[in-house]
Amino acid sequence: MNEAHPHPAQQLDAWDRHDPDSWRDGVRTGLPTLLGIAAWGMVVGVAMVKSGLTVWQASAMTLVAFAGSAQLASLPLIAAAAPVWVIFATALVVNLRFVIFSALLGPHFAHLPLRQRVFYGYISGDVSIALFLQRYQDPARAPGKLSFLKGLLLPNWCSWQTGSLIGIFLGSAIPAEWQLGFAGTLAILCVMIPLVINSAALCGVLVAATVGVLTYGFPYKLGLLAAVVAGMASAMAFEAATSRRGSQHG
Repeated sequence: MNEAHPHPAQQLDAWDRHDPDSWRDGVRTGLPTLLGIAAWGMVVGVAMVKSGLTVWQASAMTLVAFAGSAQLASLPLIAAAAPVWVIFATALVVNLRFVIFSALLGPHFAHLPLRQRVFYGYISGDVSIALFLQRYQDPARAPGKLSFLKGLLLPNWCSWQTGSLIGIFLGSAIPAEWQLGFAGTLAILCVMIPLVINSAALCGVLVAATVGVLTYGFPYKLGLLAAVVAGMASAMAFEAATSRRGSQHG
């Protein structure tokens, strides 16, 4: 008697079905970061209102953009009435790291329909992607992998939006002398320091910081754009030179 075997495509699709245990595992893994994400979102929400955006403009920005660093980078440009292309170029450069994240996640989920990949790309965050890649370094398909990712991404998105909207709607009630802009700088440092995990990243940070100081007086905050480009270019050049030296000595 021949046993019925599932079609390979059906078996593969089963790997992407919702797995409650993996989803809860993803939530537990990302749980320690949610309070910090919400606090960071609140700082950005207050900054948007304080920069002159209306409550509804700021709300639309946080829901559509969902990129705190790009939002903060664009705010002084918006306040200074910078050209639209400068604002978009700055936000684009600041968010170029997500191109790298997408390249890392691509082999894991390239089989998913485009609409799903677009959705998960929209709700992706730096910390969530880093936590996922720590757990799943092998891009081969595995049961529960997608559920684990969703357990990381969805609470992260909800935490950010909750904090950001609280900051937006309460921003007008927070005195300017509280200096929450400095709190935002501290929050950025808390996110950045753990990401400086190798010599190439450290090189990029040092170059970006130096260029940022030297170009501080540039109009329309173009020094920020120059610092980001210089930092990324130097980190990539450092990584390439290190790889060449390693191959020569290998």
